[in-house]
Amino acid sequence: MAKLYFRHSAMASGKTAHLLAVAGNYHYLGKKVLLLKPKIDSRSGEYLVESRLNIQRHADYLLEADTVIPVEWLVDVHCILVDEGQFLSYSVVKQLRDITVRNNIPVIVYGLRTDYQLQLFDGSKALFELADSIEELNKTICNYCFKKKAIVNHRRDQTNQEKIVIGGSEIYASICYSCYLNSV
Repeated sequence: MAKLYFRHSAMASGKTAHLLAVAGNYHYLGKKVLLLKPKIDSRSGEYLVESRLNIQRHADYLLEADTVIPVEWLVDVHCILVDEGQFLSYSVVKQLRDITVRNNIPVIVYGLRTDYQLQLFDGSKALFELADSIEELNKTICNYCFKKKAIVNHRRDQTNQEKIVIGGSEIYASICYSCYLNSV
């Protein structure tokens, strides 16, 4: 039976590189992968999924909060991979969960657990509620002390109080909780 997997970790820990490696393995075996990402994530370009290692692949479709995944997307698909899962809506996560049961297609979603204030993203919350398997992936060390495990996606400039600000290392640093406490 197919499962919904949620693989999470702090920023800059290799989640997207792992996703792209999984996609490459399926491709190598002659299997079709459906690669999805939220439309809100436009850092690398609208349809581009790109890791910090400069590995990239074209996303098949972009997801919005109200996306209804059509059955035509699933034809001959062996696995669905989703990047930046924290930006998904509950509705989309529920559809992905249902696909694992109705269509027997495994779905692997990669994303962050919490925002810069240590609060669950809506997509991450839904994934914690609905995923069959939850795994912390590729632990990374603190960008400030270089000693402890990074668990916080620290926003360097906190003058902007928006929950979601799209960006990479120019805006965020992966830090440990001790360094987080010293920064607030």
